[in-house]
Amino acid sequence: MGAGLKGLRGLRGLRGIRGRRGAGGYEEYDWGYFPEMAISTIEFTSSGSVRILDQRLLPGEETYADLTSVEEVALAIETLAVRGAPLIGIAASMGVVLGAREIGKWRLEAGRGGDGGVRRAVDGAIERLRATRPTAVNLNWALDRMASVAATADTASMFDVLLEEAKAIHAEDAEMCRRIGEAGAPLVKNGATVITHCNAGALATGGMGTALAPIYVAGEEGRVANVMVPETRPLLQGARLTAWELARSGIPCTLMTDSMTASRLSNDDISFVIVGADRIAANGDVANKIGTLGLALLAKHYGVPFYVAAPSSTFDPATATGADIPIEQRAAEEVGRIGTQQVAADVPVWNPAFDVTPAELITAFITNEGMMDVDDVGGGR
Repeated sequence: MGAGLKGLRGLRGLRGIRGRRGAGGYEEYDWGYFPEMAISTIEFTSSGSVRILDQRLLPGEETYADLTSVEEVALAIETLAVRGAPLIGIAASMGVVLGAREIGKWRLEAGRGGDGGVRRAVDGAIERLRATRPTAVNLNWALDRMASVAATADTASMFDVLLEEAKAIHAEDAEMCRRIGEAGAPLVKNGATVITHCNAGALATGGMGTALAPIYVAGEEGRVANVMVPETRPLLQGARLTAWELARSGIPCTLMTDSMTASRLSNDDISFVIVGADRIAANGDVANKIGTLGLALLAKHYGVPFYVAAPSSTFDPATATGADIPIEQRAAEEVGRIGTQQVAADVPVWNPAFDVTPAELITAFITNEGMMDVDDVGGGR
């Protein structure tokens, strides 16, 4: 039995399942939804919980944990047990369902709580989940959908309609990932070498990923690329997650430190750089994992195409430019420590989780609607 989501921010007591999927043991409902994915990052269980792959423990442990409350989902997002913009949105939508289940469904059936109690439960769940992480627009996009559905549902059907909407958000993301892969796959030539950043694969989404989707689809078509994977400090999502995911999928990859990307690009054998996105402003500026801006500047200097792969849910026409995107600042410990080992002197730490890449550094966007020129971003969502 695994440790579940233990440690950060008081997340304790959740049941973990290492390397297997088992029954939940809570109130039984026929959720009827088990997405088919090579890597199962998140799913509803037949017993009514939300099962996640705890990504903080990779690559050392493949441990699943069952979440049964809004607060557990919120903490999973905040502590990066669940991460990646599309997956955060999916998790949040499922968290709203848990909120309706916790306070609404059976209280209503038992004659307690009434209409106001159900709606307050859903509104409270949405408010708590909306506050988890500010940069990824998929979070608000998914929660806005859940709020819209809740506003028009009667209390008797609230649980069911929220469940169906969360399932739809998950399924739509998987389909968008596949379409991104199909749109970008022609860029991948057999034997090509490409560079990515952070993790924008299956671990970050409800499907095969965004930036890695063209690599996977090209592989299905018989064209295999080698992926250069920067480690992605400070939390090593490249080393821990992308390298693990690619190796598990049979895609050749090579790990390097972030500071080696300039030297690697100077070798004149990189076909292109491809990254994901957490938010794309109306003018085409892109917020993505810290280090993306530096990689884009290097690609521009060396004349290497720089692609951003993202679903329509990541485009935010309400945000005019990258300067308007809220950038999450994370804890100093993430920089000063590696795991539990203190590696830095006791000095102040600046730790933005994301940076903003100006649109002029981007060659094109790869979306579920096809290839998109930067000038066309205004209609991207």
